[in-house]
Formats: sequence, structure tokens, C-alpha cells
Amino acid sequence: MIRMASGWFYLSCLLLGSLGSMCILFTIYWMQYWRGGFAWNGSIYMFNWHPVLMVAGMVVFYGGASLVYRLPQSWVGPRLPWKLLHAALHLIAFILTVVGLVAVFTFHNHGRIANLYSLHSWLGITAVFLFACQWCLGFAVFLLPWASMWLRSLLKPIHVFFGAAILSLSIASVISGINEKLFFSLKNTTRPYNSLPSEAVFANSTGMLVVAFGLLVLYILLASSWKRPEPGILTDRQLLLQLRPGSRPFPVTYVPVTGRQPYES
Repeated sequence: MIRMASGWFYLSCLLLGSLGSMCILFTIYWMQYWRGGFAWNGSIYMFNWHPVLMVAGMVVFYGGASLVYRLPQSWVGPRLPWKLLHAALHLIAFILTVVGLVAVFTFHNHGRIANLYSLHSWLGITAVFLFACQWCLGFAVFLLPWASMWLRSLLKPIHVFFGAAILSLSIASVISGINEKLFFSLKNTTRPYNSLPSEAVFANSTGMLVVAFGLLVLYILLASSWKRPEPGILTDRQLLLQLRPGSRPFPVTYVPVTGRQPYES
């Protein structure tokens, strides 16, 4: 049972890493093969950095950073190293996101194209704004030592909710952005979008990969049995995930998922 519980968790992590890598690689290949590659000169090739960096930052790195506290190794010992890793990965995600925004705004301004007029852009800029607020709040309250425990307990559910909400907004923005890009790029071609040319099939498949990645992140993030337990309290699967064959038992309060009274082990 111990091996099965931990095996499912790490199998999910392996699948998550594979999906995340495929999301980034598929987006790079789309921009390189069908859209002409990359540059940093205000041209359409500069725009091509935007989808790659947004998928990498707001979806893949953001999703991975959100799951740091789901690793069983983070359940014991000092929390500070895991807090620093959590904050650092989110900071990398935010930096990638900012560079992606610079790419699209520079391209728009260079080509005298209006900014922030589409639903895609509204979703995206909302997600980025909330991400910035989320990171600053997390850094100030959960990483710096000044905040009291009652304040952290009060803000933790809000922090967790907006973490999942931002990822959901990011996925919606990516999907609408892929759709928007295909409509614009295939509008006046010999094989328009509604005839489903190879580029459309590939880009739609990339969008489905992003959705699959996001759903798996949300499942791991919201599954109660894989959450970091409160100090001294473990549920059924958390106990199995933390124990290893041959490991020495340690005192915890065990709370069965059936809702019976906890007992010491």
C-alpha cells in the first residue's frame, strides 16, 4: 500500500513533467516551423516569443511551482527551504511572463496595432496582475518572518484559492490566444482555419496539451490526500506517502478519512 500510494503520486509528477515539456516544445515548434522563427526586432518574429514565454511562464513553471508543497519530502523538517523554492520558481515564471509581455507590446507598438482590445488580452493581463499581487502577498506574509500565525492562517485559504484561479485564467488565456492566432494567421490563406490545415491540427493539439497539464496540476493541487498536512496530523494517504519501507515510525496524530476521532501513533 505504501509503494502504491507513493507510486501513484510520483507517476502523476512524471506525467506532469512530460506534459509540461511537451507544451513548451510544441509551442516552440509551431512558432519555428509555421510562423518563421524568432527575433527581437519589433517584427512578427518578435511576437513569436510571446506564446512560448507565456506558456512556459504562466502555465508550466507556474503550475510546477504551485505543487512544491505537495512533495512528501516537504512535509517534514524546516519549511524555509521549500518556501524559498516555491517563491523562486514563481519568480522565474513571472520573469518569463514579463518578457513575453514585452515581446507582444513591442510588436504591437512597432506595427501600430492596438493593445488590450481582445478577450484574450483581458484574460491574460488579469492573470498577470493577480499573479503579481499573489507573489508580493506571499513574499510579504509567508516568507518574511514578521507576520503572525493568525494572519497567515487567515490568508492561507485566500492564497491557495487565487493560486488555482490564476492558473485557470492562464489556461483560458492560452487557449483563446491559440485560437486568436490561428484565426489571424489562416484568414487569407489557401487553406483557411475551417478546413483544418496541418498547422491548425498541431496548434489545437498544443492547446489540448495545455488543458491536460492544467487539469492535472489542479487535481494534484486540490486533492486533499496530497496536501501538506497540518503540523502533527496526517490522513490515510499522507501517512502512506510519508512512510517508507524500513523507516522508523515517528509520532503523529492520525486522522482517518472516515471522520472518526484522531489517535496517536
